[in-house]
Amino acid sequence: MSTHTIIKIKTLLPGFGLSLAVAVGAKLLALLLPKLGAATLAILLGILLGNTFFKQPSLASGTKFSESRLLEYSVVLLGFTVTFQTISQMGLKGLIFIVLMMTTVIIGAFTIGRKLGFNEKMALMMAGGNAVCGSSAIGAIAPSIEADDTEKGQIITLVNLLGTVMMLTLPFLGMHLFGNALLSKSALLGGTLQSVGQVVAGASLINGETVKFAMLYKITRIIFLVVVVFIFEQKVRRDGVVTTTSAKKKFPIPWYVLCFLIACIANSFFPLPAFINQAAHFISTWFETIALAAIGLRLDFRKFLKEGPRFLIYGLSVGAVQTIAALLFIFLLHI
Repeated sequence: MSTHTIIKIKTLLPGFGLSLAVAVGAKLLALLLPKLGAATLAILLGILLGNTFFKQPSLASGTKFSESRLLEYSVVLLGFTVTFQTISQMGLKGLIFIVLMMTTVIIGAFTIGRKLGFNEKMALMMAGGNAVCGSSAIGAIAPSIEADDTEKGQIITLVNLLGTVMMLTLPFLGMHLFGNALLSKSALLGGTLQSVGQVVAGASLINGETVKFAMLYKITRIIFLVVVVFIFEQKVRRDGVVTTTSAKKKFPIPWYVLCFLIACIANSFFPLPAFINQAAHFISTWFETIALAAIGLRLDFRKFLKEGPRFLIYGLSVGAVQTIAALLFIFLLHI
């Protein structure tokens, strides 16, 4: 093992170890509080500890790894528990729902942003981040429209703040409005929440089945990222906002989505032994719980206070558009 690898592991260990400890604590507490469940407790414990005792910068690398990488691995493992038959339960209505949602959010976020005085590139990043997959979408869109790094950072922060608020509120709204309607709750969360982590976290506040179906809606949105990047790039070039063609572009579709699709295809055509399905589910659940603990630990309430009122108005307005549109389309399409 190289010296660089050893140093990197040592850097990750404190934050990862803390995330794991919080996840184990949440699992144990869930035995006493089964109605809350390990996922909910992991987030709550993480938020409590991260904003009080564990603010040390040395934890940042490990908690970031736990939040992002473990969730990505969890999505891949989820592919081994899903088949085309599962996906088909979304049906044509599910696909129409996603297209309507993405179109509404992009138009709404862009229009609100321009009305509030944000420039075209910031409004496009806000639109893409909320319509598709948060920071990942912004990371793919920014090079194509030659966005400024400072502006990109501001929009990423705003999208994550909005996603956090919606992650902690939409699950309860969904349970109140839709009761036991699995697809309705899944569509609400998978069709609105910004990042993969927020979808998993929000859906985990309900149950495991909601996680599975909410992720199907979410992955459908991510697949459309290729189209969104292309349209945004053409728009800024047509408007004369960018004129060069040298911007370094990122491949739009994240690696874990491609791996999820491959695992799903393999599981559909070559049914896997039950023990593989069970192992994938077990490991995926643990990865999710550790990641949710890390999400809680990384949720810094001070960031809410640092952003100016214009940014907060923008975020809350876009969140309102997403939520109202999702509820409207769910009722109209009878999902």
